[in-house]
Amino acid sequence: MKEAKEIMEFDDSVGKAARGDQRTKRRWTTLVIVTALCVIAVLYSLMTGSVTIRVSEVWTALFSPADSLQRQIVWDLRLPRIVTGLLVGACLAIAGALLQGVMRNPLADPGIIGVSAGAGLMAVTMMLVLPHYLSLLPFGAFLGALAATFLIYFIAWENGVSPLRMILAGVAINSLLGALMSAVMILYSDNVQAVLPWLVGGLSGRGWSHVAIILPYALIGMALSIFAVKHANLLLLGDEVAKLLGSQVERSRLFLILLATFLAGAGVSVAGLIGFVGLVVPHMMRMIVGNDYRFLLPTSALGGACLVVLADTAARSWFDPIELPVGILLAALGAPFFLYLLRGGMKGWRMS
Repeated sequence: MKEAKEIMEFDDSVGKAARGDQRTKRRWTTLVIVTALCVIAVLYSLMTGSVTIRVSEVWTALFSPADSLQRQIVWDLRLPRIVTGLLVGACLAIAGALLQGVMRNPLADPGIIGVSAGAGLMAVTMMLVLPHYLSLLPFGAFLGALAATFLIYFIAWENGVSPLRMILAGVAINSLLGALMSAVMILYSDNVQAVLPWLVGGLSGRGWSHVAIILPYALIGMALSIFAVKHANLLLLGDEVAKLLGSQVERSRLFLILLATFLAGAGVSVAGLIGFVGLVVPHMMRMIVGNDYRFLLPTSALGGACLVVLADTAARSWFDPIELPVGILLAALGAPFFLYLLRGGMKGWRMS
């Protein structure tokens, strides 16, 4: 009997090790596949448009010093737009992944709980009221998102922050900030046409100057997200277990929320109110790689970058001669996914 028990325990340990190895292999495979898809999306976007460019011509345009029409199209028009899309998608996806983990809810997203609305209100105010300070737009958007986050945090506080109260407070603040944004647009209606494309979210006309604006903020946010992995994984275990393991729960939660706010503000500042990237991508990646943020954050970042670039390419080329704002196309894709989560997609959603 003793030998049989030892054999069963050995078999169980071997089975667990095999399942662990299989899960790790699946995670690394997913990371490689998403990276390859991101490269393919960039190449496809460089080739596609009103002027079709072959792969060989893309290569020549990128690395040949000779001036040509293809080089001007690739370097001056498409490449900066693609780089901006990559950074925006990565920022929004990481922000969504962090917020979903902190709030333990798949519906958490910068655009749904009011973070993007705070950044949007500040950005609209700067564009209409303070147009001479547009160089500070990313920082202003971050301050607006930060103010909205602190307001939500304050409302949700009651001997600690309840994730459910925070989501409900975020929805209410989102509506309030949307109303204030509309009020600012009405008061300064003479210049509102310049703001409307930004409100629906888009990458049209984005150049290297926009890359220079978002790049420092995106790099800082992504670097800080490396330090967020440990905090996020501990919070997945629940507040009590995290405290037993030495985590300062409220401080960790605040750090993750501020980091998500910073990333969302950076993305919103140059691309406008692009929604659903932070909702759809982290949820899908979590279904594939699980909840370990060592894999969830990089796959979400790559997935968000790939999604925004592909959606922007489709929005500007598939409906020729009309160019749709990418925010409209992403909303058309994200809204059904949101309804799916409400109708039944949340039933199997677990944070542990």
